[in-house]
Amino acid sequence: MIDKFLVEDILNEALCTGGDFAEVFVEDKTGDSFYLVDGKVEQAISGKDFGVGIRIFKGVFSVYAYTNDMNRENLLKTAQKAAKAIKGTKEDIVINLVKQDIENRHKIVLAPGSVLKDDKILVMKEAYEAAKNYDECISQVRINYGDSTQNILVANSEGVWAEDSRTRSRLGIESIASDMNEMQTGSYRPGAGKGFEFFKEIDVKEYAREASRIAKTMLGAKYAPSGKMPVVIENEFGGVIFHEACGHGLEATSVAKGLSVFAGKVGEKVASDVVSAVDDGTLLNEWGSSNVDDEGTPMKRNLLIENGVLKGYMVDKLNGRRMGVESTGSARRESYKYAPTSRMTNTFILNGTSSLEDMLAGVENGIYAKYMGGGSVNPSTGDFNFSVMEGYLIENGKITEPVRGATLIGNGPEVLHKIEMVGDNLSHGQGMCGSVSGSIPANVGQPRIKISDIVVGGR
Repeated sequence: MIDKFLVEDILNEALCTGGDFAEVFVEDKTGDSFYLVDGKVEQAISGKDFGVGIRIFKGVFSVYAYTNDMNRENLLKTAQKAAKAIKGTKEDIVINLVKQDIENRHKIVLAPGSVLKDDKILVMKEAYEAAKNYDECISQVRINYGDSTQNILVANSEGVWAEDSRTRSRLGIESIASDMNEMQTGSYRPGAGKGFEFFKEIDVKEYAREASRIAKTMLGAKYAPSGKMPVVIENEFGGVIFHEACGHGLEATSVAKGLSVFAGKVGEKVASDVVSAVDDGTLLNEWGSSNVDDEGTPMKRNLLIENGVLKGYMVDKLNGRRMGVESTGSARRESYKYAPTSRMTNTFILNGTSSLEDMLAGVENGIYAKYMGGGSVNPSTGDFNFSVMEGYLIENGKITEPVRGATLIGNGPEVLHKIEMVGDNLSHGQGMCGSVSGSIPANVGQPRIKISDIVVGGR
């Protein structure tokens, strides 16, 4: 991707004013993105991004610069400009770059770049037909297709030289059901760290019909009740609550600065006994996985919570300096235009033993959240507000009629203590997670869980 001797020169220039660490990040990314509405392709974009990011540390002070001009003189000048932000005396640092032997554990069968665009569009049309023909109430269907292959190189003044290739593919299906009075939306967005083979492994039509089924079900639903009540949240994308209301608070990005409610609580009880959770970037071909993070550190399985006790955080190199701990392989960034920081990869609650029948038993009035939607959270407090895309009443221990407009309102640390049952049907959902280092692919996940009580907002 770039000459080793040039990288060494860039690192030396970056350290010329007294920095104690320098890093070069090179990215070469290609991908396709298509948007189909009502059976017609409205947008088709094929793109390529190539650039270099240069980062310098002096203690816990850091500076970052980037460029897409690959001329040698420009790269050295960019490093020199960044170095001017560092005030000190040049240290005697000998840089000896050693290429790491990194196994590519995430095998790709059909590289997206080798597949005809017509074949990709056929997948979209297959999904469109299945969703549109599900029921006559489906008035519109929107399909997004996306794939990307990102090749990276990370080299730093500590001698790291790491290369990685990440391929990801995803299909977004959104169905709109309507009658004379209203419209309701259902969606499904499967994705994986795979090539075009992903669309041959999944049942595209089934995902499309599920999106339409959700829209149709909610079209005829009454409004959800409001108040504090028990809630059972299904698996897969139900894990978005843990991701947002708890996961962000376990990233060193906020912990190192004391901005997280979980700061300084390792070894303390932060959840009920039935809750154990991990962040695992090593899961084969998952949406949030890679071989190394964006600082060249091998991905790991990081235990966050065990039987309710906080065991650790997700840590990047800079925040590790602030905290006096090593990186956990959790540094991520959207592209060369962003400095990395600690981010989640595939974050999920581990399996428990409770059945759905166990969770429903004894609930006189509650909500069953089959599919979660979007929401918002304040990471410094853990306060959150999430919509339920498909919900049902729980009445006298049984799931009964569908309800719409439900929102779950609560506080992440408090809700962790109120999880009284965890099921055994762990599954993952795919999403894009935004933070100071940009938007990155991240899995959320959990088995089915029961929360003893939480505020439900209705109409």
